Amino acid sequence: MSGLVHTRRTGTDVTGVRATTLGQVSAVEPGPEDLKIITLARSARARVAAAEGAAVRDETGRTYAAAAVSLPSLKLSALRLAVAMAVSSGASSLEAAALVSDAEEIDPADLAVVREAGPSAVVFQAGSNGMLRATVQP
Repeated sequence: MSGLVHTRRTGTDVTGVRATTLGQVSAVEPGPEDLKIITLARSARARVAAAEGAAVRDETGRTYAAAAVSLPSLKLSALRLAVAMAVSSGASSLEAAALVSDAEEIDPADLAVVREAGPSAVVFQAGSNGMLRATVQP
């Protein structure tokens, strides 16, 4: 995750709670539409008590949210599933993606899927508490 700096940040999570965290973030702060997909990703994760939740926004502003799927015959990360939902619904490009999980980093294979669908998409990674941990830019 090049372009990221270690910093201590005190901020407000997407629910309005002030918190301090030590993590990797870039200088890019999420806007209102970005906070919306972080909230959608958190909701998707919580709804089914999944390990991770994700949401993406396409070129028209439509959003798609998904939780990780772990069945004996099918395993999909939340980010891959959200991208697949967008593409299967006719999205031609992604503007942004958000992943909510307790993982330290975004899986490089998941980032590759996002880059294939949206080469210039910004990817926000947040912890389960909603605090932004990293912003990955192309």
